[in-house]
Parts: sequence; structure tokens; C-alpha cells
Amino acid sequence: MDIFELLKALLLGFVEGMTEFAPVSSTGHMIIVDDMWLQTQEFLGKYSANTFKIVVQLGSILAVVVVFWKRLFSLVGLYKLEGEHDATGTHKLKLRHVLIGLLPAGVLGVIFEDVIDEKLFSVETVIIGLAVGAFLMIAADKLGPKEIKTHTLDQITYRQAALIGLFQCLSLWPGFSRSGSTISGGVFLGLNHRTAADFTFIMAVPIMMGASLISLVKNWEYINAGDFGFYAVGFVSSFIFALLSIRFFLKLINKIKLVPFAIYRLVLAAVLAFILYT
Repeated sequence: MDIFELLKALLLGFVEGMTEFAPVSSTGHMIIVDDMWLQTQEFLGKYSANTFKIVVQLGSILAVVVVFWKRLFSLVGLYKLEGEHDATGTHKLKLRHVLIGLLPAGVLGVIFEDVIDEKLFSVETVIIGLAVGAFLMIAADKLGPKEIKTHTLDQITYRQAALIGLFQCLSLWPGFSRSGSTISGGVFLGLNHRTAADFTFIMAVPIMMGASLISLVKNWEYINAGDFGFYAVGFVSSFIFALLSIRFFLKLINKIKLVPFAIYRLVLAAVLAFILYT
């Protein structure tokens, strides 16, 4: 594998890391960059290239673990958080909230994984996802409740977790965006943008890790030992840039909310449609 191909892995890792947790669809961006310019499936093969797009997300997941390690460890009893708690002296956000939230997309993802891989990984479907997801985000900001009732993770109810999980199902369509759909759902349900984003990132750890591992197992025969360097560069690049983007995004989201990201998505969808159909 030559240096030019490794640079492609670096670029895809950069795209994944910078877009995974912004509500703009990292999968959509990787499909756009790869299918329209880099063409990694020419030397990796179709199944290995699609698996790379999923496995490189593990770098982003590791970044989430680094940023949210206290909260994540507390959910499985490995760390005791200080700060807000209920009358019993324990934090209200439980592992059950996360499991309830990730269950709908997790089940549908397993059932329709082959359909998604075969039919939906294209620039055309990404354009649709970008545009429809943008309108959902605009609706959340403009039509969501004016009074914010949920200001912290520990105020999230099981009902809110379940409904946010249903919104997350929209992200199975490439281009829709996991964070875009779940943050929008959270805002509709009365969460502030930062709390919705925090819950989105925490839910992302098990569901993205599970998707990556399932894809690895199913497509292991298509991955050659010579591709290890390509995967490693993409993983490290994704981790570094995701770590930077997560911290920046969390500081920004309560201030600018979702509309600026929605405008970016609509512009990108229009540009892609123009390139593709003219």
C-alpha cells in the first residue's frame, strides 16, 4: 500500500472525525468524498471499503469515551459521579436510559443492515438524507417547546429516552445524521441542545461499537492483511479529529443551535445535486 493510499485513509479519518458528532452526517460525508473523489473501493473492494467507513468510526467512539469517561464509567458502576443527584444520593441517568434509547435503531440496524449496505450507500441517497434531515432540524429549532424542561442528563426520563431512540432510527438512512436526528428529537421533547447532544454521544458508544463489530465479523473475509495500514491510519486520524471536534461542538451547540448546520446541509445537498445531475 503506497503513501498516496494512506493519505486517502488520513483524509477519510479527518472527514469522519470532524463530522461524526456535528449534525451533518459523517457517513454521508465519507460516501461523498470517497465515491466522488477518492474511490477507495477500487483497491480495497466494495465490501472492504464499506466496512472501512464503519470501522473508522471506532476512532470517533474512542474519542467519545475519552471525553465522557466519567459518565460512561458511572453507568456501569466503575466511577462515582459528584454533583446533581436525586433524593437517594444517586444520579438519575441510568444504563437503562441508554439501552432504551439505542434499542429501536439497534434492532432495525441489524434487521436491515444488508439493505442499507447494498442499497443506501450512494451519493443520491445522501442528498435526500441531507435535505430531509435539515428540515427536521429547522423544525426542531423553530417549532420545539419554548420552555426548556430538561437541562441536564440526570433529568432525562425513560419516556424521553425511548422517543429519542425512535428519532435515532432516522439516522439509518445515510446522510440523515445520528446527532442531527437525535438532537432534533431531544429538542422537540424539551431538552436543551447541550443535554440532547450529551445523550446522543453517550448512546453512540454502544450502537456504533456494535455496528462496527458486526460489520467486521460479516466482512472479515474481504479484509486483507495488506489493508491493515489503511485501517490503522483512518482509525488514528478519526480519533484525533473527533476529539477536537467534540469539545468544540459541545461548547458551541447551545449558542448557535441547529439552524446553521441545517443551512450547511441544504447548501451541500444543492451543490451535490447540481454536480450529479447537470
